Amino acid sequence: MKILAATDFSTRSNRALRQAALLAQSDDSLLFMVHVVDNDQPDDLVRMEQREAERILREQMGAMPEIRWTHARPMVIAGDPFDGILQAATEIQPDLIVMGSHRKQLLRDIFIGTTVERVIRKAALPVLMVNHEAQRRYERILAPTDMSDISANALHVARSIGLLGDGATLVHAFTALAKGKMSVAGVDRDSIADYIEGERRQASNELAAFLIANDLQGLQWRLRVEDGSPMEIISRAVTDIEPDLMVMGTHGRSRLIKALIGSTTEEALRSLNVDILVVPSLER
Repeated sequence: MKILAATDFSTRSNRALRQAALLAQSDDSLLFMVHVVDNDQPDDLVRMEQREAERILREQMGAMPEIRWTHARPMVIAGDPFDGILQAATEIQPDLIVMGSHRKQLLRDIFIGTTVERVIRKAALPVLMVNHEAQRRYERILAPTDMSDISANALHVARSIGLLGDGATLVHAFTALAKGKMSVAGVDRDSIADYIEGERRQASNELAAFLIANDLQGLQWRLRVEDGSPMEIISRAVTDIEPDLMVMGTHGRSRLIKALIGSTTEEALRSLNVDILVVPSLER
């Protein structure tokens, strides 16, 4: 497996680099440590920063114990951080891109998105955003699903790169549409609860059929099916389960309205304190 770990030498990036190194500790894995130097400055300064970045990367290769057990290669690129990471991804063709969590800059995030989100939209590759300290293995995995092809693809990709195994929790949010009307009409609470439970059973049956149809039934899933909005149910599951990793799919392209309002995946990236693997759809 080829892993591209992007670093700006911050604490956030160091956590991501360590996690990437742990994931790359096998004989057939390659870890590419990529740093992008801003090229919007005098050429002499760019060259000086490139040399310094190469020195720091090689120093990290010797200083970080996680990296010592990997086949690691430093890589310094001049350009915009976003474009530089995409350029490196084009050259390397990695199976996975690993990045640290972003700094929250509200107005910038709303209008153009963070570097992480922009890479997810454009790279057409799985991206792991690391929020926590590195750990050897992800044990508690949460996988939200809307039972779409995009969601199924995310689960398959996560399994293929070794980040999804038995015991993961599959969470699905459904909407009991008639609940509000029943309440306004004065229907008693027990009848409303029975109706919601019926909707839950139907959603659970559909989820089981989804797993079978996408050849995902072989894994020993923990199923969590709840009434509510996707982000509400996902946030509640994160609080209850305290997962090490969350696996999510996303559409390949974002129209302006989606970029301004934000999808569930984008909202999760910005608000949830958990490592998140985002898998773009196959439709680019």
